[in-house]
This record gives sequence, structure tokens and C-alpha cells, in this order.
Amino acid sequence: MSTPAPAPAPEDSSAPFDPHAFPSDLVAAQRQAAELYAALHAYQETLPWSREPHPGWPDETERGRTRSGRPESPGWSDEQAARFDKFLEDLRKATELVQGHRWWKRCTEEGIKGADMVAARQALKHAEGAVPLAREDVDTAA
Repeated sequence: MSTPAPAPAPEDSSAPFDPHAFPSDLVAAQRQAAELYAALHAYQETLPWSREPHPGWPDETERGRTRSGRPESPGWSDEQAARFDKFLEDLRKATELVQGHRWWKRCTEEGIKGADMVAARQALKHAEGAVPLAREDVDTAA
């Protein structure tokens, strides 16, 4: 999909452990997961709303509240379903690489836990090289 971020400089053993100094293979795995997630949802937007053929239902108004209906759906073709399932399986594998990465065990061994571990996992999602677009790309496109 994309080129992984360069490997970080070797750690200085006298410096305190930084749970946000992610290894390059973890950053690359997170980027792959983000790209697969975006591709899956972009593809899903092109599909009929129901995987199986469905007659849909009309708009309904009850006590002044309107609930939107759905048009009839022809369902997905075998090719569409297979492509969606492949995207989903690839996304699961990429997510497994991120969630089960040895970095998280190292963080635990270094005493990172609770809210600090959650913060580190969340920081990975925004780390340089872990997202398909940088903020400057979004600003330029807007």
C-alpha cells in the first residue's frame, strides 16, 4: 500500500522509556490498517444498502416523527460480496498485527498500563506515517 515510516534512531539506554516511540513496523501496520479501513468504506459506499435482495420499506410518520424508508435493494453480486469479504478479512489481519504487536508487551513490561496504555494506543493512530494523509494534505485538498 504505502512506504513505511523510517525506523527511529536507536534508543538511548539512559533515557526513560517512551511508549510513544513506536517501532517502524508497528507504524507501517497501523497505516496499512487505516488504508484498508478507508478502502473498505469507500467500496461499501458503491454497494446497494442490503447484501441480500430486500423489498425496502416506505417512509413512516408516527406522532409527528418521520422515519426514513429504504428503496428496494437488488442485493450484492457474488463478485461484490467476495470483494467486500476480502477487504474485511485483510482489515482484520492488519488490525491483528497492530493489536498483537510485541511493542504493547514491551510497554507492559516497562510499567505502562491503564490510561497511559490507552493514550499510547490512541497516539499510534495519529503518529507520523501511521495515517494515509498528513494534516497538510487535508488542508491543501480543502
